[in-house]
Amino acid sequence: MKFSIKHTAIVALALTAATSWAQDTRSGYFMPDYTYRFAMNPAFENSRGFIAMPALGNMNVAMHGTLAVSDVIYNVNGRTTTFLNPGVSTQEVLGNLSDNNRIGTDIKLTLLAAGFKAWGGYNTIAVNARTSVGVSVPRSLFSLLKEGVENKTYDISDVRARANAYAEIALGHSHRINDKWRVGASMKILLGGAFAEANFNRAHLTLGTNDWSIVSNAEIQASVKGLTYDTDINDDTQHRYVSGADVNGTGLNGFGMAFDFGATYKPANDWTISAAILDLGFINWNNNMVASTNGDQKFNTDRYTFPVNDDPDKGPTFDDEWDKMKNSLSALYELNDMGDTGSKSRTLGATMNIGVEYTLPVYRKLTFGLLNTTRIEGDYSWTDFRLSANIAPVKCFDASVNMAAGTFGVGFGWLLNFHTKGFNMFLGMDHTLGKVTKEFVPLSSNASVNFGLNFPF
Repeated sequence: MKFSIKHTAIVALALTAATSWAQDTRSGYFMPDYTYRFAMNPAFENSRGFIAMPALGNMNVAMHGTLAVSDVIYNVNGRTTTFLNPGVSTQEVLGNLSDNNRIGTDIKLTLLAAGFKAWGGYNTIAVNARTSVGVSVPRSLFSLLKEGVENKTYDISDVRARANAYAEIALGHSHRINDKWRVGASMKILLGGAFAEANFNRAHLTLGTNDWSIVSNAEIQASVKGLTYDTDINDDTQHRYVSGADVNGTGLNGFGMAFDFGATYKPANDWTISAAILDLGFINWNNNMVASTNGDQKFNTDRYTFPVNDDPDKGPTFDDEWDKMKNSLSALYELNDMGDTGSKSRTLGATMNIGVEYTLPVYRKLTFGLLNTTRIEGDYSWTDFRLSANIAPVKCFDASVNMAAGTFGVGFGWLLNFHTKGFNMFLGMDHTLGKVTKEFVPLSSNASVNFGLNFPF
């Protein structure tokens, strides 16, 4: 069991860290000529219409989390190794971790987009592909992996992971009410591709000298077109369990709807207050396939004595007892195939943006902004405060530099935006790259790159 848990956890963390996309570039929130600021607040309007370069109009690459790669990967005697290496002390590993360690990603790739002025306001059309991934792991899991089987109690409950993928067709409109107020809204038609969620709700292990007691409760839900679970039988326990999954077919597997709402208010000539809430909606997913422990599974035994004897002629050996124990323990994590439970509706993770902008009276091409972004998604929620300076020294160029602090620590962001008649290109980072591994994965687990090509008119 120890081998299985170790390698499963390491592979899961590595795969999550390798996925690195972001949702929107907050460094452009206070830049009037940043083409996609309407995606962060539908009340914003562009000064000109635009057509996006297909699939290249707005590409974001980012990752964020409280669990850094440097918390899992160490350097011991000049060699790169994992936290499991005996040369890395338990105190050092656990001292770098929080009670709840998270890593997450959001994908938003603009396939097609356009904006134009009509009907008394500014209108946008966008087709986006989106994916979100989140993992939450308690420190106690790393304690078990690092220390191994010791005579103590481990509570590794609330290990969670979630991923979904869908496409959206968004129609937005921004309208000026008067000199002080502007409002906007966007309606989104959602086309579900896949959803999966794993919740290890309870895993309580009491490992004593003469008695072991373990309770677990876990469930996996997956909504993928054509998905079925593979099952097998444990030869020792005679328990049929989920051993894998097959996907036979592709296509849409859910439909839904969501809305964005936003507003801006100018209490004075030099001040602008803005607020928006995004992705208020749901997707109704089809064929929700469930695999579960079907409630609490319990394991209690004092049958494993682990003799020092290694001679089979003198009775059970250590290896014999270890094999028996592994087979019994494995039943705790063997999920039952509960089949297709029908359709299930799930809300999206909503995002809230609140901003305050001040224009410098003596040089009106320079503004300062404070933005708070909060993601509301249960165990995967986070918040970010960003203070920025934004400048537009000439008509064809503007830029932003900003400092961020929040759930995922402190970071430095920037955005450069070139826009002439008929051509627009932007490049920026909400979190600038720091030290990276040989595979170019940031050690802090917080980094982003944003790039886009568009054609204003």
